[in-house]
Amino acid sequence: MGDKLRLSIGILGNGASVLLYTAPILTFSRVFKKKSTEEFSCFPYVMTLLNCLIYTWYGLPIVSHLWENLPLITINGVGILLELLFIFIYFCYASPKEKVKVGVIFVPVVIVLFGVTAVISAVVFDEHRHRKSFVGSVGLVASISMYGSPLVVMKKVIETKSVEYMPFYLSFFSFLASSLWLAYGLLSHDLFLASPNMVGTPLGILQLILYFKYKNKEAPITTTVMSKWADKKNKRELELVVDVDHDGDANEKKFNNAC
Repeated sequence: MGDKLRLSIGILGNGASVLLYTAPILTFSRVFKKKSTEEFSCFPYVMTLLNCLIYTWYGLPIVSHLWENLPLITINGVGILLELLFIFIYFCYASPKEKVKVGVIFVPVVIVLFGVTAVISAVVFDEHRHRKSFVGSVGLVASISMYGSPLVVMKKVIETKSVEYMPFYLSFFSFLASSLWLAYGLLSHDLFLASPNMVGTPLGILQLILYFKYKNKEAPITTTVMSKWADKKNKRELELVVDVDHDGDANEKKFNNAC
Protein backbone atom coordinates (compact mmCIF):
# COMPACT_ATOMS: atom_id res chain seq x y z
CA MET A 1 0.00 0.00 0.00
CA GLY A 2 2.83 2.38 0.91
CA ASP A 3 4.66 1.81 -2.38
CA LYS A 4 1.46 2.30 -4.39
CA LEU A 5 0.70 5.54 -2.57
CA ARG A 6 4.26 6.75 -3.10
CA LEU A 7 4.07 5.93 -6.81
CA SER A 8 0.71 7.70 -7.10
CA ILE A 9 2.09 10.81 -5.42
CA GLY A 10 5.11 10.61 -7.72
CA ILE A 11 2.85 10.52 -10.79
CA LEU A 12 0.84 13.49 -9.48
CA GLY A 13 4.11 15.29 -8.74
CA ASN A 14 5.21 14.64 -12.33
CA GLY A 15 1.98 16.14 -13.62
CA ALA A 16 2.29 19.21 -11.41
CA SER A 17 5.92 19.66 -12.42
CA VAL A 18 5.00 19.47 -16.12
CA LEU A 19 2.51 22.29 -15.51
CA LEU A 20 5.19 24.24 -13.63
CA TYR A 21 7.82 23.76 -16.34
CA THR A 22 5.41 24.65 -19.16
CA ALA A 23 3.88 27.64 -17.36
CA PRO A 24 6.47 30.10 -18.77
CA ILE A 25 5.11 29.41 -22.27
CA LEU A 26 2.59 32.21 -21.71
CA THR A 27 5.37 34.52 -20.53
CA PHE A 28 7.46 33.80 -23.60
CA SER A 29 4.50 34.28 -25.93
CA ARG A 30 4.51 37.85 -24.59
CA VAL A 31 8.27 38.07 -25.19
CA PHE A 32 7.74 36.91 -28.78
CA LYS A 33 4.97 39.44 -29.29
CA LYS A 34 6.91 42.41 -27.89
CA LYS A 35 10.33 41.25 -29.12
CA SER A 36 11.68 42.08 -25.67
CA THR A 37 12.20 40.36 -22.32
CA GLU A 38 11.14 43.61 -20.57
CA GLU A 39 11.65 43.31 -16.80
CA PHE A 40 11.51 39.51 -16.72
CA SER A 41 14.51 37.81 -15.12
CA CYS A 42 16.29 34.75 -16.53
CA PHE A 43 17.60 33.72 -13.10
CA PRO A 44 14.62 31.45 -12.19
CA TYR A 45 14.98 29.52 -15.47
CA VAL A 46 18.72 29.06 -14.98
CA MET A 47 18.22 27.82 -11.42
CA THR A 48 15.48 25.47 -12.58
CA LEU A 49 17.83 24.10 -15.24
CA LEU A 50 20.49 23.39 -12.60
CA ASN A 51 17.91 21.74 -10.36
CA CYS A 52 16.67 19.49 -13.21
CA LEU A 53 20.21 18.47 -14.18
CA ILE A 54 21.17 17.54 -10.61
CA TYR A 55 17.99 15.56 -9.88
CA THR A 56 18.08 13.73 -13.21
CA TRP A 57 21.58 12.58 -12.25
CA TYR A 58 20.34 11.78 -8.73
CA GLY A 59 17.61 9.52 -10.12
CA LEU A 60 19.86 7.55 -12.48
CA PRO A 61 21.08 4.07 -11.38
CA ILE A 62 24.65 5.33 -11.07
CA VAL A 63 23.54 7.30 -7.98
CA SER A 64 20.23 5.78 -6.84
CA HIS A 65 19.57 2.07 -6.38
CA LEU A 66 18.41 0.69 -9.74
CA TRP A 67 15.32 2.62 -10.92
CA GLU A 68 13.83 3.47 -7.52
CA ASN A 69 13.54 7.15 -8.48
CA LEU A 70 12.30 6.78 -12.06
CA PRO A 71 9.69 9.59 -11.66
CA LEU A 72 12.59 11.98 -10.96
CA ILE A 73 14.33 11.08 -14.20
CA THR A 74 11.29 11.45 -16.44
CA ILE A 75 10.07 14.81 -15.18
CA ASN A 76 13.48 16.41 -14.78
CA GLY A 77 14.49 15.19 -18.24
CA VAL A 78 11.49 17.07 -19.65
CA GLY A 79 12.41 20.05 -17.47
CA ILE A 80 15.94 20.17 -18.91
CA LEU A 81 14.65 20.40 -22.49
CA LEU A 82 12.07 23.07 -21.65
CA GLU A 83 14.42 25.24 -19.60
CA LEU A 84 17.08 25.13 -22.33
CA LEU A 85 14.44 26.29 -24.81
CA PHE A 86 13.27 29.13 -22.54
CA ILE A 87 16.83 30.29 -21.85
CA PHE A 88 17.61 30.28 -25.59
CA ILE A 89 14.52 32.38 -26.35
CA TYR A 90 15.35 34.75 -23.49
CA PHE A 91 18.89 35.14 -24.81
CA CYS A 92 17.61 35.99 -28.31
CA TYR A 93 15.38 38.85 -27.11
CA ALA A 94 17.36 40.11 -24.09
CA SER A 95 19.26 43.36 -23.87
CA PRO A 96 23.05 43.21 -24.43
CA LYS A 97 23.62 43.49 -20.68
CA GLU A 98 21.29 40.56 -19.96
CA LYS A 99 22.88 38.51 -22.74
CA VAL A 100 26.24 38.86 -21.02
CA LYS A 101 24.71 37.69 -17.72
CA VAL A 102 23.11 34.65 -19.33
CA GLY A 103 25.84 33.63 -21.78
CA VAL A 104 28.96 34.47 -19.79
CA ILE A 105 27.89 34.01 -16.16
CA PHE A 106 24.69 32.05 -15.54
CA VAL A 107 24.82 29.18 -18.06
CA PRO A 108 28.60 28.46 -17.77
CA VAL A 109 28.31 28.36 -13.97
CA VAL A 110 25.44 25.86 -14.22
CA ILE A 111 27.40 23.64 -16.62
CA VAL A 112 30.51 23.71 -14.42
CA LEU A 113 28.57 22.98 -11.22
CA PHE A 114 26.74 20.04 -12.77
CA GLY A 115 29.89 18.68 -14.41
CA VAL A 116 31.88 18.82 -11.18
CA THR A 117 29.04 17.17 -9.25
CA ALA A 118 28.68 14.35 -11.78
CA VAL A 119 32.42 13.65 -11.99
CA ILE A 120 33.01 13.70 -8.23
CA SER A 121 30.01 11.46 -7.49
CA ALA A 122 31.03 8.92 -10.16
CA VAL A 123 34.78 8.85 -9.54
CA VAL A 124 35.34 9.62 -5.87
CA PHE A 125 32.52 7.63 -4.25
CA ASP A 126 32.15 3.87 -4.65
CA GLU A 127 28.86 3.16 -2.85
CA HIS A 128 25.38 4.30 -3.85
CA ARG A 129 24.59 5.69 -0.42
CA HIS A 130 27.65 7.95 -0.48
CA ARG A 131 26.83 9.10 -4.01
CA LYS A 132 23.24 9.82 -2.99
CA SER A 133 24.41 11.81 0.02
CA PHE A 134 26.77 13.93 -2.07
CA VAL A 135 24.49 14.53 -5.08
CA GLY A 136 21.50 14.97 -2.77
CA SER A 137 23.35 17.68 -0.82
CA VAL A 138 24.14 19.55 -4.03
CA GLY A 139 20.54 19.05 -5.18
CA LEU A 140 19.30 20.42 -1.87
CA VAL A 141 21.18 23.68 -2.45
CA ALA A 142 20.07 23.80 -6.12
CA SER A 143 16.42 23.28 -5.19
CA ILE A 144 16.45 25.92 -2.48
CA SER A 145 18.03 28.32 -5.00
CA MET A 146 15.33 27.45 -7.53
CA TYR A 147 12.48 27.98 -5.09
CA GLY A 148 14.17 31.08 -3.68
CA SER A 149 14.80 32.71 -7.07
CA PRO A 150 11.27 34.20 -7.22
CA LEU A 151 12.20 36.29 -4.15
CA VAL A 152 13.66 38.82 -6.61
CA VAL A 153 10.30 39.01 -8.36
CA MET A 154 8.41 39.18 -5.06
CA LYS A 155 10.56 42.15 -4.04
CA LYS A 156 9.55 43.87 -7.27
CA VAL A 157 5.88 43.08 -6.63
CA ILE A 158 6.06 44.71 -3.19
CA GLU A 159 7.89 47.77 -4.53
CA THR A 160 5.61 48.36 -7.53
CA LYS A 161 2.43 46.97 -5.93
CA SER A 162 1.82 45.15 -9.23
CA VAL A 163 1.87 41.43 -10.09
CA GLU A 164 2.56 42.03 -13.79
CA TYR A 165 5.84 40.08 -13.67
CA MET A 166 4.67 37.36 -11.27
CA PRO A 167 1.95 35.37 -13.10
CA PHE A 168 -0.58 33.51 -10.98
CA TYR A 169 -0.22 30.18 -12.80
CA LEU A 170 3.55 30.11 -12.17
CA SER A 171 3.08 30.75 -8.45
CA PHE A 172 0.25 28.22 -8.14
CA PHE A 173 2.03 25.40 -9.99
CA SER A 174 5.19 26.06 -7.97
CA PHE A 175 3.21 25.60 -4.75
CA LEU A 176 1.41 22.51 -6.08
CA ALA A 177 4.57 20.79 -7.36
CA SER A 178 6.60 21.47 -4.21
CA SER A 179 3.75 20.20 -2.00
CA LEU A 180 3.45 16.92 -3.91
CA TRP A 181 7.21 16.33 -4.03
CA LEU A 182 7.37 17.06 -0.31
CA ALA A 183 4.84 14.28 0.24
CA TYR A 184 6.77 11.97 -2.12
CA GLY A 185 10.02 12.61 -0.28
CA LEU A 186 8.44 11.94 3.10
CA LEU A 187 6.82 8.70 1.89
CA SER A 188 10.16 7.63 0.39
CA HIS A 189 11.96 8.50 3.65
CA ASP A 190 14.30 10.55 1.47
CA LEU A 191 15.42 13.72 3.23
CA PHE A 192 17.14 15.03 0.10
CA LEU A 193 13.82 15.03 -1.77
CA ALA A 194 11.70 16.32 1.09
CA SER A 195 13.95 19.06 2.52
CA PRO A 196 14.04 21.52 -0.43
CA ASN A 197 10.27 21.27 -0.77
CA MET A 198 9.92 22.21 2.90
CA VAL A 199 11.30 25.55 1.68
CA GLY A 200 9.46 25.57 -1.66
CA THR A 201 5.98 25.00 -0.23
CA PRO A 202 5.95 28.03 2.15
CA LEU A 203 7.53 30.21 -0.56
CA GLY A 204 4.79 29.12 -2.96
CA ILE A 205 2.18 30.08 -0.36
CA LEU A 206 3.88 33.46 0.10
CA GLN A 207 3.79 34.11 -3.64
CA LEU A 208 0.07 33.33 -3.74
CA ILE A 209 -0.58 35.65 -0.78
CA LEU A 210 1.28 38.46 -2.54
CA TYR A 211 -0.58 37.79 -5.77
CA PHE A 212 -4.02 38.04 -4.19
CA LYS A 213 -2.96 41.09 -2.21
CA TYR A 214 -1.75 43.08 -5.21
CA LYS A 215 -3.62 41.54 -8.15
CA ASN A 216 -6.12 44.41 -8.41
CA LYS A 217 -3.61 47.14 -7.69
CA GLU A 218 -1.94 48.78 -10.64
CA ALA A 219 0.65 51.53 -10.50
CA PRO A 220 -1.10 54.82 -11.25
CA ILE A 221 -0.23 56.50 -14.52
CA THR A 222 -1.06 60.16 -14.92
CA THR A 223 -0.77 61.90 -18.24
CA THR A 224 -0.93 65.67 -18.58
CA VAL A 225 -0.98 67.50 -21.89
CA MET A 226 0.10 71.14 -21.93
CA SER A 227 0.69 73.59 -24.74
CA LYS A 228 2.74 76.76 -24.82
CA TRP A 229 4.05 79.36 -27.28
CA ALA A 230 7.70 79.55 -28.10
CA ASP A 231 8.32 83.27 -28.70
CA LYS A 232 11.69 82.93 -30.39
CA LYS A 233 10.53 80.41 -32.94
CA ASN A 234 7.04 81.85 -33.14
CA LYS A 235 5.82 78.31 -33.09
CA ARG A 236 3.55 76.46 -30.81
CA GLU A 237 4.98 73.55 -28.82
CA LEU A 238 2.93 70.68 -27.48
CA GLU A 239 4.37 69.30 -24.24
CA LEU A 240 3.32 65.88 -23.00
CA VAL A 241 4.13 65.09 -19.39
CA VAL A 242 3.75 61.51 -18.25
CA ASP A 243 3.85 60.88 -14.53
CA VAL A 244 4.32 57.24 -13.57
CA ASP A 245 4.22 56.68 -9.85
CA HIS A 246 5.45 53.27 -8.71
CA ASP A 247 7.14 54.12 -5.46
CA GLY A 248 5.12 57.10 -4.30
CA ASP A 249 7.51 59.52 -6.05
CA ALA A 250 6.65 61.59 -9.06
CA ASN A 251 8.62 60.73 -12.17
CA GLU A 252 8.18 62.88 -15.24
CA LYS A 253 8.98 62.21 -18.86
CA LYS A 254 8.52 65.12 -21.25
CA PHE A 255 8.09 64.95 -24.96
CA ASN A 256 8.13 68.19 -26.92
CA ASN A 257 6.68 68.54 -30.37
CA ALA A 258 6.86 71.75 -32.33
CA CYS A 259 3.73 72.57 -34.32
